[in-house]
Amino acid sequence: MRFAEIIMLALPFVVFVAWRLMAPEAGPPKVLVIAVTAAVTVMAIMLVVLWYEDASPPGTLYEPARLENGRIVPSQVVPNGTAKP
Repeated sequence: MRFAEIIMLALPFVVFVAWRLMAPEAGPPKVLVIAVTAAVTVMAIMLVVLWYEDASPPGTLYEPARLENGRIVPSQVVPNGTAKP
């Protein structure tokens, strides 16, 4: 089991060293660099969008799930001052 984990950890480094030994002058293709840059940019934008979209409005409190009379009441966001202890 440990051998497989070590191989999986070392594989990216081995591939990188092999790539650098086989093409010491050349860098990665421009298409690859542009694609990776675009993908990272899109992921960062989506992270910011989802961060603001999932945010609760100001003045609200999160009420966790609770057990009432033998049934589970799901969690919810309630206006400030109406949350149950």
